[in-house]
This record gives sequence, C-alpha cells and structure tokens, in this order.
Amino acid sequence: MMVYTTARTAFRALRRNPLRAMLTTLGIVIGVGAVIAMMEIGAGASAALKKTIASMGANVLVIRPGTASSGGVSFGAGSTTTLTPEDSLAILRECPAVRNATPMVRARTQVVYGNRNWVPNAIYGTTPAYLDVQDWSILAEGEPFSDRDVLNGNRVCILGKSLVRELFEGESAVGKEIRIKNIAFRVIGVLTPKGANMMGFDQDDVILAPWTTIKYRVTGASLSTANQSTATAADSVNTLSNLYPTAQRSLYPERSAVQQANNPMPVRFANIDQIMAAANSSAEIPLAIEQIAGVLRERHRIRNGEPDDFNIRDMAELTKTLSTTTSLMTNLLLAVAMISLVVGGVGIMNIMLVSVTERTREIGLRMAVGARGKDILRQFLVEAVVLCLTGGAMGIVLGHGGSLLVKLLLKWPVETSPAAIATAVLVSAGVGIIFGFYPAWKASRLDPIEALRYE
Repeated sequence: MMVYTTARTAFRALRRNPLRAMLTTLGIVIGVGAVIAMMEIGAGASAALKKTIASMGANVLVIRPGTASSGGVSFGAGSTTTLTPEDSLAILRECPAVRNATPMVRARTQVVYGNRNWVPNAIYGTTPAYLDVQDWSILAEGEPFSDRDVLNGNRVCILGKSLVRELFEGESAVGKEIRIKNIAFRVIGVLTPKGANMMGFDQDDVILAPWTTIKYRVTGASLSTANQSTATAADSVNTLSNLYPTAQRSLYPERSAVQQANNPMPVRFANIDQIMAAANSSAEIPLAIEQIAGVLRERHRIRNGEPDDFNIRDMAELTKTLSTTTSLMTNLLLAVAMISLVVGGVGIMNIMLVSVTERTREIGLRMAVGARGKDILRQFLVEAVVLCLTGGAMGIVLGHGGSLLVKLLLKWPVETSPAAIATAVLVSAGVGIIFGFYPAWKASRLDPIEALRYE
C-alpha cells in the first residue's frame, strides 16, 4: 500500500511537466532501442548461421589424401591416392564415435537434357550413406539409390533443385534421362533445397550418383595405383619417344568411349577422392578424429613417428570460428549501445537534481507534516525508476520497429528476442535506481526548516 501511494505521488509529480519528463527519458529511449535492435539483429545472424551449418551436415569430418612430393617438390594437398572405399567401411566398422561414413568421388562436366545443358558445381559419386552424413535424408521427390546400385554401377542419379530448374524448367525430373559425358543416367530422385553454404557454394547445384558409376563410367578411371601428380608430371615431359613414336599396333580393335562406359574393365584396386564421416555428436568429434586416425594409420601400415598420408578436416572448427566472430561483433555493438544507456542515466540524474532543487519547499512541507527521510528517498527513487521504465518501454517499441525496418529494407535476418526485452526492462530499472539514488538521497537529507525557508 505504501509503495502504491509513493508511486501515485511520483506519477503526479511527473505529470506536472510532461515535456521535461519526455526529454529526460529520450536518452533511455535511444539506448534501449539500440540494445533491442542490436540483439535482434545479432540473434537473426546467429539463427541464419546455425541454419547454414545445419544445411552442411552436423558434426561432419572430411578425410582427404595426403600430400605427395618428389625430389623435394610438393604436389599439394590431396595429390596422393591413399584412400579406398574399404577405408570408409573400416571407419564405420571400427570407430564407435562415428555415426556414418561414405566414400566420395568428384567430377565436374556438362550435363545434357534434350536441347538444354548445364555444368553443375559438382557431380558427387557416393553411397546412400551420404544423405545421412549431410542430414539430407528427406528427398523432395523420388527415392535415393541403393547399395545394389553402387555395387552394380547402375546409371541412376539424384539431382539438386538448381539443376532441375536449369534443365527441366518446372517439369518433374524423376523418370527422365540425362546425359553426362554422353552416358545416359536415369533420374530417380530430387533433393530438398538447402541454399548456399557459408562459403557461398550453391548446395542445390549438384548431382549424386553411385561412386562406382562416376568413377568408372564418367571419369574413366579403372585401375589406379600410381601417384596422380607424378603421372601428370610424366605426361607433360617431351621425350624422344614422342618425336619418334614406337607404339606397336594393338592386336584387338580399340574400344570406343561408349563401349568403355557401358562395359568398364574389372578393377583390383580403387582409390577415392575423399571420405566424409559424421560423428555421433559435437562432443565426440575429437574422439572420432582420434579413432579414424588410428584406423587409417593401421590400414596404411604407417609406422610410429611417420607422418600421416591423409588429412582430417573438422567442419566444427570452422563453424565455431564463425560463431565466435558473430558473437564478438554483436557484443561490440551492444557495448556501443550500452554507452547510450549510461548517457541517458546521466541525463536522468541531472534532471532529478534540478527537480529536487525546484521542489525544496515541497520537501520541507512534507517533512513538516510527518514525512521521514526514507519516504522522501523512496518517492524520488520511484520517480527515477518510473522515468527509466517508461523510456525503456518506448525504447523496446523503437528498437523492434528498427529491426523490422532493417529486415524489410536490407533483407537482413532478424529474430525477436524475449531475453533482450527482459534484459532491457531490468537494465532500465537498474539505470533508474543507480542514477536516481544520489538526487533522492540529497532530497532525503534536507533540513525541514531550511527547506521551508528556501526561495
């Protein structure tokens, strides 16, 4: 009851000069509005980042071949051929921290449908496990290929949405036939759209097919045991044999490209471009890396002290770095916005000191009729808190409107943050108490006789 009476007295005092009260709260309005806008924009950026990370697959590890070198010359990452499909099976079988793993073969070439053609960002040869590793298990249309398709090297594929748009122009792609390097593939499914990833790569501009089909029918590789970089270097050297060829004529007629694609030669050893694995959870990623490295070192017969012939890239490190950068920028902007709140608090203190001076006789009169010092202190504190809470409410509306305007004009992602609103209310009340305490304390310490004599 006493608090209600004090609040009513404070409201009555503020209504005497509404324009000054409004101008007093202006600093709080701007400060709280800036805090709300920054937190909503930061929350939107964080949500967009999480969505992008989820589209790339959660807890994904990329295992790539190591670096080859010859005569002191390094050929760069992935220049050796050390990974095999059996490595992928061994990782899945012997690493408890790994949820799933799949071999990968990449290609990039023209895709033709009717009189239309398109060069997708990537053609991935893989297994059905790829969809689970990338959290892409739900298809927009059709069905995924099976392990039997991989085993038989069947010419089936799944298309991304961007490729469907470019080749089929709104028609259903399932059941149609496309040609990759003049090899017919039957479309059996269409992926759900994911959009661009953090690096701007269009994840919908891809083709998925059995890795055996891509490797032996599209890329033309059959038996590979040689170092790719060494082979490339050897092909580029001119020798006398190039000037005076001594190649013998084959006893059998050479096979055409179509014949080689339709009937690939059997292989004894196959290398793949990379392996993608998914850990059970983010917490188990370090354990999964340790288990994978142990399995591959044992399978590749790497002795203690010798370097690995493979690289394991942790996507979580990249996402963690981006999240840290986003949080840092958001906190920096919040710090700038908090400065506005401090400036607003100083304005509140200034106006309250003026109000105490102007109402000295009123204070003396109240004390003369029985009001105690703590009653005066409470009254001025309530006035300061009411001023700040009113400014905070107006700032919340202003900040939310500003973030919506940013979303409308700049197309930035924003997200309403209840925590930001609660924080704004608490901060406003805190600013009122901190910056209103000194004027209230000064008013409560006045001598009633001197206050009544004040002109």
